Amino acid sequence: MSIRHGLLALLERGPRYGSQLRTEFESRTGSTWPLNVGQVYTTLNRLERDGMVAQGGEDTAGHTLYTITDSGRAELRTWFEKPVDRTSPARDELAIKLAMAVGAPGVDIRNVIQSQRRHTVKAMQDYTRLKAQALLAVEGGGARERDDVAWLLVLEQLIFQTEAEARWLDHCESRLIRLSATAATAGTEASSGPSSSSAPAASNAPTVSAAPNVPTAPRTSAS
Repeated sequence: MSIRHGLLALLERGPRYGSQLRTEFESRTGSTWPLNVGQVYTTLNRLERDGMVAQGGEDTAGHTLYTITDSGRAELRTWFEKPVDRTSPARDELAIKLAMAVGAPGVDIRNVIQSQRRHTVKAMQDYTRLKAQALLAVEGGGARERDDVAWLLVLEQLIFQTEAEARWLDHCESRLIRLSATAATAGTEASSGPSSSSAPAASNAPTVSAAPNVPTAPRTSAS
């Protein structure tokens, strides 16, 4: 995610020092994307180089404070207004793993899918529990209400994301089973045809075992 824009958004609320920015960033996102102080200061140095932040003295404890500049505010407004680009999607390790598992020697791709599905469903259940806690915090109000609402939105995005992943895994398994059945039927027809004396063509269908059923994703809603 854009750490630089996240820091600019926090600095727009007033001067901050590095570890303070890290704490507020993690509080706002529920530590979903943890930062270390080194990342924060490296980003601040780049923002300062680009004229988007400036050092603004020190606090009573001697921490160097950073402030957002007019250029930084303009960059932040542009970020908020511009849609996130989806034309060049980030690499997804799961998609790459399944793509490489197709036809890989000694790899049963259905086992790979089912193992991932169990992990995905567990993650969805964990996110749902955290969402319930976040809802209670939001409904209770308090000084951290803004952070609680932000964390709730992040959690709901994670729930929708894992729901979609679980459905995609179900689709992948069904697709592979259909392809395997089609290949088997084609091989049977070829062996019973006029040229049955010749060896049937090798199938390129991925290996799909008759693995036992596993629980599918629960019906959850982020509403």
